[in-house]
Amino acid sequence: MKSLEDSIQFIKSVGPKRSESFAKVGIKTARDLLFYFPTRYIDRSTLLTSSKAFMYVENGYEGEITILGKVIKKELRNFGRKQTLTVSMKDSDGFFDCIWFQGVKFFKDRFNESDIFLISAKPTISRYGNLQFIHPDFDKITDEETQTFYNTGKIIPLYRIPKDLKSANIGDLSFRKIVSAAIDSHLSLITETLPPDVITKHKLLDLPSAVANLHYPSDSVTLDNARKRLKYEELFYLEVLVALRKKSIKTKQNGIRFEIKTGLLSSFIKHLPFTLTPSQLKVLGEIKKDMLSPQIMNRLLQGDVGSGKTIVALIAMLIAADNGYQSVIMVPTEILSDQHYKNFRGIFERFSNQYPQRKIKIAVVIGSQPSKVRQSNLDLIKSGEADIVVGTHALFEENVDFNNLGLVIIDEQHRFGVVQRAKLLAKGLSPDILVMSATPIPRTLSMTLYGDLDVSTITGMPSNRLPIKTFLRGESRLPDIYNFIVSHAKQGTQSFIVYPLVEDSEKLELKAALTYYNDLTQTFLANIRVGLIHGKMKWKEKEDVMLSFAAGEFDVLISTTVIEVGIDVPNANIVLINDAHRFGLTQLHQLRGRVGRGNMQAYCILVTKDELIAASNRINTDIEYLSPLQLERYRAGIRLQSMVKHLDGFKIAEIDFKLRGPGDIFGVKQSGFPDLKFADITTDSDILFEAKKDAFELIDTDPQFLKPPNKIVKSNLLSHYSENLKYAKIG
Repeated sequence: MKSLEDSIQFIKSVGPKRSESFAKVGIKTARDLLFYFPTRYIDRSTLLTSSKAFMYVENGYEGEITILGKVIKKELRNFGRKQTLTVSMKDSDGFFDCIWFQGVKFFKDRFNESDIFLISAKPTISRYGNLQFIHPDFDKITDEETQTFYNTGKIIPLYRIPKDLKSANIGDLSFRKIVSAAIDSHLSLITETLPPDVITKHKLLDLPSAVANLHYPSDSVTLDNARKRLKYEELFYLEVLVALRKKSIKTKQNGIRFEIKTGLLSSFIKHLPFTLTPSQLKVLGEIKKDMLSPQIMNRLLQGDVGSGKTIVALIAMLIAADNGYQSVIMVPTEILSDQHYKNFRGIFERFSNQYPQRKIKIAVVIGSQPSKVRQSNLDLIKSGEADIVVGTHALFEENVDFNNLGLVIIDEQHRFGVVQRAKLLAKGLSPDILVMSATPIPRTLSMTLYGDLDVSTITGMPSNRLPIKTFLRGESRLPDIYNFIVSHAKQGTQSFIVYPLVEDSEKLELKAALTYYNDLTQTFLANIRVGLIHGKMKWKEKEDVMLSFAAGEFDVLISTTVIEVGIDVPNANIVLINDAHRFGLTQLHQLRGRVGRGNMQAYCILVTKDELIAASNRINTDIEYLSPLQLERYRAGIRLQSMVKHLDGFKIAEIDFKLRGPGDIFGVKQSGFPDLKFADITTDSDILFEAKKDAFELIDTDPQFLKPPNKIVKSNLLSHYSENLKYAKIG
């Protein structure tokens, strides 16, 4: 009896020997082969003739094209010890050449006279005026496929053929024949994975039809429908996992019901040296409501750089302390952990003068503490004397024992995976959870990776802040910029000068840091006080430099590492970012957020190569109207122009998301959710919104999948998402 789990060796034209090559690339069963889809398709609308390709190149086109041609001849040419291969081809309009400088022997045997190939590459024109393609991708097609392609508009699927298959003489034609055989023998065994009402509601193809049409689409409309079906299914199951995780948290009834027991909270807010913004008060109300309920809080707090997230988190920790519970805040770096510790301690020492009846004690746990200091802090935590604990990854260690942990706060949540989060939560008995984002999160991501969390958003900035002025300048303007920094230093304004990291070499980074420092202190910055901080310093050395800078002992701080997120020096009002094109957009925005924290005018100056300035000035920076090719080509320029154009971190986040994609920014693999193979949440947001609504409705009404139509979902979850289900119970 046939099964989708049948070994691929039983598919026609495979056999035991070839199946070994397939296994090397992860194709072991009939199911694996049926779900190994083409990477691209060719139809008459996407194919160019040689004359059109020639015209494209003459007009400055620099992208890749696909052209169909028949081999006329092949020629080996010797240049000293090296050989080149030229394969001359023709199509209905003219002639063109394909040229290889490497792998000549291998490619020579792939091309024979009268063979027909699809050629894909960037076209160029030789010095003799011939159209040519250097080291192109190629796919062999039959004469019959060519005729049906031209006569009926048939779409030809093109697969990525891995090296292990090519070495076993499985080329483009062979692979398509094997896939066709698998469709004939095993397609009917594919069972549906979506509830019938969902398929009807969204007019989706059934799964067997979608699979068949992804391999051999009858037309472009059907191909689009097949793609939509797989995108929807992928996003639907992702959102089912999100909904299950959220349901798991919400249905736990053993959470802590905090109370406002004393005047501690109101007195603290009253004695703050500033007034909380309306948005901060709104968010605080949402957090307070969660903490006063018996259900576990599972909330994301987001806001722009400098919007005041930390003080809101601190007030939440006071609610826990007022009820006799401990709080822990975990941050990604030791210097930031130590800064929080010192700031919190200073705040509560001052507050104790106004409210002496309750002293708040702070402990800190970081990896490089002296053993005696560390043990002292561990004892404070274990005994319950420490109300608030600040720390880094060191908090995961087994010897960190809490007396009565009631609130867990995770700062810069994308730096910590779901498993790490679970380790910290296990140190308390159902503590409330608040995760904080360093920068705003795009809407589509908040619906996926963070869709299990309730979201609180701080909008706007404290009222005394002036908008930071951002400028883009070429390197030739650096002398003027240094003069600007020096003149402001004489008026008491401090500045950051940032250089990008020197990667892959500690010695190189140290050398570069010292070079920048020595060059500037001996020339432009010779008459002002300059400090240096770089990534190869120990955290204690970094801390000493930052404290000296905060105390006004330096006018300028040169940094060859990204200045720690959260570092707060109110008198620093100029940040100069060198080689700004080498930073990501979110990094640039965070760096800009290091200045403008007081009530003085602040400046962010982005410096890049003069030629990049000229190129970026020609870009239409409204990325909604840019093609994927333009996005790729002008990526650096778009980032820089976006920084000049936008101060709003939410807009910056959306642009960065589109430029880089979610995995780059937010650590998808750490989230506990499956990778997306078909859908792209940057472009498929409409499908995502539909899938989320359907998934959450299902879990709300039938979380155990007891209704007959929903048993399909349960079965598919257990078969294909068992690893992800483990994370559905982690907050």
